[in-house]
Amino acid sequence: MSDAEWESLCDGCGKCCLHKLIDDDDPEETVYYTDVACQLLNTETARCSQYAIRKSLVPDCVVIHRDNVHELTYMPQSCAYRRLAEGRGLASWHPLRNQGSQRAMIAAGISAVSRVISEQDTDEDLELRIVTWPLYDSE
Repeated sequence: MSDAEWESLCDGCGKCCLHKLIDDDDPEETVYYTDVACQLLNTETARCSQYAIRKSLVPDCVVIHRDNVHELTYMPQSCAYRRLAEGRGLASWHPLRNQGSQRAMIAAGISAVSRVISEQDTDEDLELRIVTWPLYDSE
């Protein structure tokens, strides 16, 4: 798979850009998603506003590669990279199965479009911003 093909697997849901809390005291290391997004995420489109240079602007931004996808256990169940790594294939709502459109993904409740706020717009404790919708995987 070429780099361009790999990149095309990203469904653009924006869930990977949400701040997550991981309970290190829990042997399962439970992941809690918040509705607070990285400052670079456009909350109306769920796309990174500075994708090409995101790593230089946000040093802890994780770049998903074929060689690290199995280690990224905090990625949502709906993530195409995770789905493929687990042998589940692309979901019916994935943009690659819908002529590049995200409408089916948004209708399925997978996308962060208009469901999140930027970290720049809140100083609230992240524990008060925990949400469960990012855990949802329609298939």
